[in-house]
Amino acid sequence: MSALPRRIAFSARDGLRLSALEWPGDPAAVPLLCLPGIARTALDFTAIGLRHRGRRRVVALDYAGHGESGRAADPARYRVEVAIRDLLDAMAALHLHRVALLGTSFGGILGMALGLLRPGALAALALNDTGPRLEPLGLDAVRDFIGRDPAFASIEDAAAFLRRILPPLGIPEQGWRAVAETTYARGADGRLHPRWDIRILEAMPREAGPTELWPLFHALPGIPLLLIRGEESLVLSAETAHRMREARPDMDLVSLPGIGHAPTLLEPPCLTALDRWLARLA
Repeated sequence: MSALPRRIAFSARDGLRLSALEWPGDPAAVPLLCLPGIARTALDFTAIGLRHRGRRRVVALDYAGHGESGRAADPARYRVEVAIRDLLDAMAALHLHRVALLGTSFGGILGMALGLLRPGALAALALNDTGPRLEPLGLDAVRDFIGRDPAFASIEDAAAFLRRILPPLGIPEQGWRAVAETTYARGADGRLHPRWDIRILEAMPREAGPTELWPLFHALPGIPLLLIRGEESLVLSAETAHRMREARPDMDLVSLPGIGHAPTLLEPPCLTALDRWLARLA
């Protein structure tokens, strides 16, 4: 079986081209659907896809305006409610009728929304540094990053920039080049630009206080839940993680010392926890 994923293109209901990566696997097993953060792409899940391919189908989605998916004429097309609609369209187009969903940050919010809208489609949910309360300080940092296009001349410049501005992620010095390569792509001008449409910032809500999504979390069905949290995260607080465990004591929790928003999922405790979470599927 090839280690390379298959790139799949399909259309949302409004005709915008969407894209995903797929690692094939046992069609009898519940597939794993991976949703990245708001300024990330399907490439983030390459290691997860390689780890689980063959045993189960793994699909990672590029949202509208991200990666290989199309860019919208109107940035309002990037609103969260439209992203939820795109998720439903993607699941229909890719024949993902019931999934284990692994969502980083924004991807986890979409996963919680799916649990409310289509509870029968959600077999398990893993939330990577996200939950039903998002702290404004962390969201402000995310917004600042999303809206930037530094147009780097070299991958070395991009790696140095990311190493300087991103929160602590436990990435070794030699690993930052790979992070830069999954964050920026070379454009027609020869410079490196974000793999997302920076106008996504215009569609992000800006609330005065924390973003509260508790109704979504409380509506989740009785499925295997996993929460991964970086202990230095400015987006998901320790208090919110504690409240989530109180509401769902069956939810597994992985807490990563010295790691901010969001864990790469390559940390050994994360890989072990994800293996255990998937093993709980019927």
